[in-house]
This record gives sequence, structure tokens and C-alpha cells, in this order.
Amino acid sequence: MAVAELHGGGIAEHVHPEPHGFIRKYIFSIDHKIIGLQYMITAFIFLVMGGMLAELIRVQLMSPHGTLVSNDTFDELYSVHGSTMVWLVIIPMLTGAFGNFVFPVQIGARDVAFPWLNMASFWMFPPAGLMLYGSFLMGAPTAGWTEYPPMSLQGAPGTSMWCAAIFLIGVSSTLTGINFLVTLLRMRAPGMTLTRMPLFCWAQLATAPLLMIATTALGAALAALFIERQFGVPFYDPTRGGSPLLWQHMFWFYSHPAVYIMILPAFGMISEIIPTFARKPIFGYRMIAFSSVAIALLGFMVWAHHMFTSGLSPALQLAFMLLTMTIAIPTGIKIFSWVATLWGGKIHFTTAMLFATGFIVTFTIGGLTGVYLAAVPFDLHAHGTYFIVAHLHYVLVGGSLMGIFAGMYFWFPKMTGRFMNETLGKWHFWLFMIGFNGTFIPMHWIGLLGQPRRVATYDPQFWSSNFAASLFSFIMTFAILLFFVNALWSIRRGKPAGHNPWGARTLEWQIPSPMPYYNFKKVPMVFASPYHFSDPLPYRGLEGELDPSVPAPVPAGHH
Repeated sequence: MAVAELHGGGIAEHVHPEPHGFIRKYIFSIDHKIIGLQYMITAFIFLVMGGMLAELIRVQLMSPHGTLVSNDTFDELYSVHGSTMVWLVIIPMLTGAFGNFVFPVQIGARDVAFPWLNMASFWMFPPAGLMLYGSFLMGAPTAGWTEYPPMSLQGAPGTSMWCAAIFLIGVSSTLTGINFLVTLLRMRAPGMTLTRMPLFCWAQLATAPLLMIATTALGAALAALFIERQFGVPFYDPTRGGSPLLWQHMFWFYSHPAVYIMILPAFGMISEIIPTFARKPIFGYRMIAFSSVAIALLGFMVWAHHMFTSGLSPALQLAFMLLTMTIAIPTGIKIFSWVATLWGGKIHFTTAMLFATGFIVTFTIGGLTGVYLAAVPFDLHAHGTYFIVAHLHYVLVGGSLMGIFAGMYFWFPKMTGRFMNETLGKWHFWLFMIGFNGTFIPMHWIGLLGQPRRVATYDPQFWSSNFAASLFSFIMTFAILLFFVNALWSIRRGKPAGHNPWGARTLEWQIPSPMPYYNFKKVPMVFASPYHFSDPLPYRGLEGELDPSVPAPVPAGHH
């Protein structure tokens, strides 16, 4: 990057010119904002596809002896559904979409560190999704999104396509993590110290090493599974000297940190939305920021709590149980800080704020059931039951997906220059909350009563709860369709929003909407935290702002 650009050079000193033509501008773009929107659109397409698989599952389970699909097809449905929602929806949406679109502007950068690498990372994503769904043509994977050997060794040929698809997603995630980490550490605007960064940027800073480090373990595990299936090298087959537990260790060494890849960015989004609509400084800024780093570090130390039933020694079980309970502390700090921010605030219940407060409720339920599952005796009872399904969905739907919806309503005016319809948005929120809780609350008790997950038929004693869960899932699906109608309608007909309709104070809200190609004509100077709503804006050098030569007031307690 040119020295002039680092110090606020003019528009003629850009590293590369603005592209012209539809292909260069919107298909093979190197603009981080367009790439973020590409991730978003693609992930929403896969959300629809994965949601359709989920509804087929719920229709099958409306009867104890469901006959909609065969047992083998049912196994394919839940395996591809889980893989879709984890790798093709939530991770690309929170890191690829919102990460690309928001945080480079929040730190005062004109783009990410490696724009061409950013484009390459995205273009690994759609082919991987097509490969995953192409596996249906030759027999999709049937061992769940975890694909434990030896079942995955015996699976249909599509299981090898699953390996290749998820491996490709892993490469994309690793490159994105490298790109984001370099951008956050090397391209912050002058004066943007780490403790002046918006909390969404702290969340991405904590997530980037997870993308870089944990994903390599998954890549190695997938490569070994693919090689064993295609070439017979016995990594996991116990009859030939392999170890199925090797897969579990490597998979969960990735997949528990992956839970935080799927929730830390959502934490950051909630930390932006709540102070904006409570009109209060965020409570405990540093504790929220540092707790994100603590969660990322502890996330590497708890993977074996997924393996309590695999024969771990009691000493290891005790260690992983205590570490898993410990990780609830930094998460609790965030929840306490959000509630404290709301306390006494002048709260504006926009749709974004409704989803943010709903996130606190539903994610807290998921976190509490996670503490239960951290206890070895409880986990031994609940493992492999619908209690696990309920817990996972309260974290990833009640948490990650609720955060995505909150972020969409919050940043949609910045993406398009228009508001989403608030009336439709509030219908979306309440229908989603009713449908979501009605779907997954019953799964807790049928799990505790012994209904196993991943089965196409079940004991008739569980019929009423399953039937109710299926009906409520249709309400949740209708709510999501209402969101898509709202978004598509608002892109062209939504009320014009202006550059800062929410009165927010982070840098992306100080420039026009939609954002210009190079974000800033002059890189801004940063003088203070972005969350003190009663103080003058802590930035200078932005078009339309105060004269940069005038000294900026520094709020008390800031350096």
C-alpha cells in the first residue's frame, strides 16, 4: 500500500482503479464490500436450500412411522442439512459477509490487506456448495455433519464429494482468516488503537486465528478420510490398524472452536446494536473485548467434552469438564455487560434491537444447556438424544442466526441506502421467536426422556411433542420467508435512509450510503472510543466533519 494512502492521500493515489463493467464490478470484484454482499447472497441461497431439507425432516417426523422418505434418504437429509447450515450459511455469513462488509470500514481502511486473495476466497465457496449438493446424484453422506468413521468409510460415493467440498470451504476460511488478521493489525486508521476499535472488530480479531489454526486440523482430517476412502490408506479403519477416535479428536479440535467462529462475530454485532439503540455507552468495553480473546483461547481446550462417551479416562473427563465450565465465564461477562447497557437506557425497539434482545434470551438458554452438558454424568445421559439437537439449535439458530437477522436490519441501510420495512420486520421477529421456541423447547424434554436423534421413526410416546415441533417449524420458516420478501421489496422501494439513520458513531456510519468504492477520500484520524454518545464524534478528516486542524476533545478516561 502506498505511503500516501496510509496517511490519507487523495483519490488519485489509490492502489488500483475502480472497475468498470458488470463482470469486473460485481462478479470478479476485489472490493471488500461487493465481496461481502456476494457472500451474503450466496449464503442466503444455501439457507433456503438447507431450510427446505430441514422442513422435509420435520414433515417426516410428524408421524412416529413417517413414510415421506426412506431411512437412507432421511440420513442424507440431516447430514447435508447440518453441513449446509454450518459451512455454507453461518460461517460464510458471519465472517465472509458481515466481516468483509463492515470491519474494514470500521477501522478506517479502504480495503482488506489482500483484495485479490479475498476474491479467491469467495470463489472457492459457491463451487464447494455445488459439490455438496451434487453428492445427492451419487448418494449423499449419511453419517451426519460430523461424519464419524467407520460409518463414513462405508458411506456412498457422495461422502468423498462431501470431504472435498468441506476441505475447499476450509481453505477459503483459512485464507480469509489470514487476510482479516493482517488487515486488523496493519491497516487501522491513525489513532485507531486496539482499545479504540469497535467491538465487532474485536470479535473478528478473535475469530481470525480460529479460522487460521483450527481449520487446518479439519483439513488434515478430511484429507485423511478422502485418501482412505479413495486409496485405502487405513487412517480410521480399526480392522486395519486405524483409529476412529483419531477422527473425533481432529474433528472436534476444529469443530468446537468452529462454534465460536459461528458466534463471536454475532457477539460483536450485538455489541454494536445494543448501545446504539439504548443510547448509552457500552458497559464494560474492555471486558467485552478481552473476553472475546479469552473465549477464542479457551475454545481450543475443550474439544473432548464431545467425546465423554468415547472411553476417555476419568482424569481427562474431569479436566475437560472443568475447562468447559470455565468458558462460560467470559460468555457470561458479555451477557452481563449487554444487560447493564440496556439498564436505564433510552431504548428504541427497532427490529434490529428486537433481534438483539431476543438473541440475549435465546443464546443464554443455549449457553445454560451447554453448562449442563459440560457435566460428565449429565452428558452420558443426554448424549445422542434430541437434547443435543435442542442445545445446538439454541446456540446456532437462537444465537448465530438471530445475530445475522439483527445485523441485516441494522446494516441494511448502509448496504442499500434504504430502510427495511419495520412493520414486516417486527412480524418477522415475533413469528420467528414463536416458531423457533415452539420447535426446539420440546426437544429438550423428549431428549431427556430418551428419544435418539438422527432416526426417521420413533416411539409413539413422543408423537405429540414431535408433531408440535413440526407445526412450529412451519411458522419459523414462514417468518424467514417474510424476511426475504421484506429485503427484496426494500432494496427498490424502501424508505431512503441517509448516511446515518440510527445515530451510530462507528466509522461506517460517517460516510454515504451505499458506501463509495474507496470508503474514505481521506483516511480519518481517530481520537477516542466510538461509544460515548454524548461526546463529539471522535473522528477528524471525514468529508463534512469538523475542520481536521481543530483539536479533538478526548473524553475522560481515554488515552
